[in-house]
Amino acid sequence: MSERRRLPDLIVLGTQKGGTSSLRRLLLDHPGLFMAATKEVHFFSKHWERSADWYARHFRNAPEGVCCGESTPFYLFHQEAPQRIHSLIPQAKLIVLLRDPVERALSQYFHSVRLGLENLPLEQALAAEPARLLTGDPRHVQEHSYVSRGRYLDQLDRYLRLFPQEQLLVLQSESFFADPTETWRTIERFVGLTPAPCPATKPKFNAGHGEAAAVTDAIRTDLRQQLSATAHGVRQRYGFGWDWA
Repeated sequence: MSERRRLPDLIVLGTQKGGTSSLRRLLLDHPGLFMAATKEVHFFSKHWERSADWYARHFRNAPEGVCCGESTPFYLFHQEAPQRIHSLIPQAKLIVLLRDPVERALSQYFHSVRLGLENLPLEQALAAEPARLLTGDPRHVQEHSYVSRGRYLDQLDRYLRLFPQEQLLVLQSESFFADPTETWRTIERFVGLTPAPCPATKPKFNAGHGEAAAVTDAIRTDLRQQLSATAHGVRQRYGFGWDWA
């Protein structure tokens, strides 16, 4: 008899450095939800050449009657992920956490530095980003896309061309950290989970070391100018925003 194949009902798409690791840790505690043990499965981004059966094995231990989910924050930015997800699980519920795009860009830069993925100083790395991405090198796309990943509306539109609005939940990262219980309840309603007590608040997971505090006002001002259209668009479309926009 063949093994029952489970695929996820829920995918946390991103954004990187937007709180997805912390959200995943919270969702691991929901009794009605089984999250893949692998923190970032990357099937629809880096491992598409593998089979749907390979992907389904990440959910084979899910108990009967629970929803399945996974979290891979590269999916939001990856240009081919929306079509790939739609081709396999068009009914999936999709969650996105949006962080202040300027602080997100700085957080990603310092994250790359800590991991040894970036050796340019901040201003040089930001200036080099457009040329790096034009090369099409997957390493640059994933690791050096500091400003580009903050252009949220373009990324969300790729999903909205394929999925109905009611399958996409867009949340603000800052609100999630300020009130995890409200985010927990919102996700329960969105996914259709039986309400359960929200676990005790956990510390931020995969957080930085405060390096961004030393970034000059001039760099932040330049980044805000570059990302102002996105910030205004997010406020207009989703009703939340950041103080500088």
